[in-house]
Amino acid sequence: MKSAAAAAIAARSGMALEPQVPVIDAHIHLFDPTRPGGVPWPEKSDPVLYHPALPVRYASLAATHGVVGAIAVECSPWLIDNFWLQDTVEKAAIMVGFIGDLLPEAPEFGATLDRLHRSPFFLGIRYGNLWNRDLGAAVRNSEFVAGLKLLAQAGAVLETANPNPELIAAAVKVSDAVQDLRIVIDHLPHADVPDDAAARSSYETNLRELAARPQVFVKGSEIVRRIDSRVSLDAGAYKEALDRIWTLFGEDRIFFGSDWPNSDSLASYNETFAVAEHYMATRNAAARQKYFWQTSLAVYRWHPRTSAQARLHDSRSL
Repeated sequence: MKSAAAAAIAARSGMALEPQVPVIDAHIHLFDPTRPGGVPWPEKSDPVLYHPALPVRYASLAATHGVVGAIAVECSPWLIDNFWLQDTVEKAAIMVGFIGDLLPEAPEFGATLDRLHRSPFFLGIRYGNLWNRDLGAAVRNSEFVAGLKLLAQAGAVLETANPNPELIAAAVKVSDAVQDLRIVIDHLPHADVPDDAAARSSYETNLRELAARPQVFVKGSEIVRRIDSRVSLDAGAYKEALDRIWTLFGEDRIFFGSDWPNSDSLASYNETFAVAEHYMATRNAAARQKYFWQTSLAVYRWHPRTSAQARLHDSRSL
C-alpha cells in the first residue's frame, strides 16, 4: 500500500504511481543517546534527532513502503562504536549490513578491519567531509592508500561523505590510486554545483570521470533540501538535478538511501520516501527495481537474513 504522502504528491502532479517494489534502504543511521557515555552526534540540543534511533523504530516507519532491509552507516568517529553498531545490526533481521567508520591511515586499521570483516554484515567504511577529515589530503598519504588497498582486498566498499567539488576531485584520485576499490558517492543529489564557470567546469569534468568508472556508484540520498529557504516536497523541484546524475551514471549505478533519521530534520520518512518514489515513477519498471534494491546488492554484496531478503537475493540479475 502506498503511503499517504506518496499518494498526495502523485495526486498533485496528476501522475499515478507504479506498483510498489521491494526496497533496500542503503543509508540509515543508528544511535542511542541513552547509552553510558552518550553519543558524539546528534547534539543534545537537537530536539528532532536526539532520541534513540534503533532498528525497531526504523522498521515501524519503513514497513508500509515495502522496505525489506536496510544498511546502517556509522555516524560516530569513536572506534568502539563500530562494534556497538555491529552488535546492533546483528540483532535485527531487517538490517542487511553496516558501514563502519575507520581511519585507513591508522596503525591499527588492518587489525580492526580484519576483526570487523569477520562479520558477514560488515560492508565497508565511510570517509569524507565529516569529523574534520579531508579526503584530498588523505589520499596523498601512502599509509592511507595502503589501508584502502586492504579494504579493496577484503571486498569492502569506501563511501564518501557530504560531497562538494573538492571531495569529488579527491574521489577521482582515490579511484586512480586503488582501481579495484568500489566507491559510493553518497548524498550527491544534495551537492551544490559551483556558480563560478571555471569551478563548475572542473566539477563536471570530475563527475564525468567518475561516471566513466564502473566501480563508482551514487547513492540517491538527501534528495530533499531547502529551496529558497523552504523545504520542498515537490519531486519536480529536484528533477533537473536528478536527471543530470542519472544521465551521467545510468540506471545500473544509482540506488536508494533515505538518510533516516537525519532526514527528519527536513521531512518525515513518509515524505522523504515519497519524493524518491515519485521521481522513480518516471522511470521504467527495470530501473525502479535497480534503484530500490538490485544495485545495492551489486554494490554491497549483502547477505539475506529473512525470506523477503532471500527472494531478492535469489532472483537478482546482476
